[in-house]
Amino acid sequence: MNRIENLSDILSAGLAGAVLAVDAHVDMDCVVVKADRLVDVMRFLSTDPRLIFVNFTDLCGADYPAREQRFEVVIHLLSPKHNARIRVKTMVDERTPVPSIVSVFPSADWFEREAYDMYGILFTGHPDLRRLLTDYGFEGYPLRKDFPLTGYVEVRYDDEAKRVVYEPVKLTQEFRAFDFLSPWEGTDYVLPGDEKAKS
Repeated sequence: MNRIENLSDILSAGLAGAVLAVDAHVDMDCVVVKADRLVDVMRFLSTDPRLIFVNFTDLCGADYPAREQRFEVVIHLLSPKHNARIRVKTMVDERTPVPSIVSVFPSADWFEREAYDMYGILFTGHPDLRRLLTDYGFEGYPLRKDFPLTGYVEVRYDDEAKRVVYEPVKLTQEFRAFDFLSPWEGTDYVLPGDEKAKS
């Protein structure tokens, strides 16, 4: 608990009003910050001699549709000197952009593009914010919890047209009325080897 109190004191003194909460989760300190102060927090965490979180590890998104600010941007940093890790979180809604941290950690570039591509989280000041993993012309954001599991379109190669074609997803009736039974259960006949299991 001393560690959390010390971190909270350091952040409160260096970043007045930027930090909303400091907590510990599974041996890692977690700091919740205001979205508009994210770059200031990243710069402070990486340059303050008491912290020195100079290693950017990860940035990802999380979707909580029931919340007013449905997206969390989660950043993990490492301080090799102190052998410590920290998790920084900020919350935004669908329309509010998050300041890009590429100016502080250039390696965050592709991680921010991935969060944009998968969740639709916008980053201001990003040098090249465009889709990274989905196909050209893809509509929607696959990791949002309101995105349909089957998607909106399917892609296949058409032999007659000699090109890739996009078509609306068509689910056959077997997939719509799936009974969740294993194919090995519910059969009227005995499959080879099943007679050994019953004896």
